[in-house]
Amino acid sequence: MFISNAFAQAAPAAATSGTDGLLGMLPLLLMFVVLYFVMIRPQMKRQKETKAMIEALAKGDEVVTAGGLLGKITKLGDAYLYIEVANGVELQVQRGAVVQVLPKGTLK
Repeated sequence: MFISNAFAQAAPAAATSGTDGLLGMLPLLLMFVVLYFVMIRPQMKRQKETKAMIEALAKGDEVVTAGGLLGKITKLGDAYLYIEVANGVELQVQRGAVVQVLPKGTLK
């Protein structure tokens, strides 16, 4: 009375050509191409710029660290550098902690 009868339908005809498989994969491939150009490529470019900035650090550069400290580089090492944050106060930080190089004369 409340439930209607369900009748089986005929199965769809099987596809004989191989182009249906390629057309079915096309949206997935387009999604990966868009993902590459929107997310992966800009991230790789940003990493390359950061690496170049860290390698180009020199004594006397004014920098900002990941923790928000501002200071002037006094000594450089392979993995670490020393930043003077106040008169006579030096901190040792990793090179990777440097987030930004400030223009000369920003700090006084």
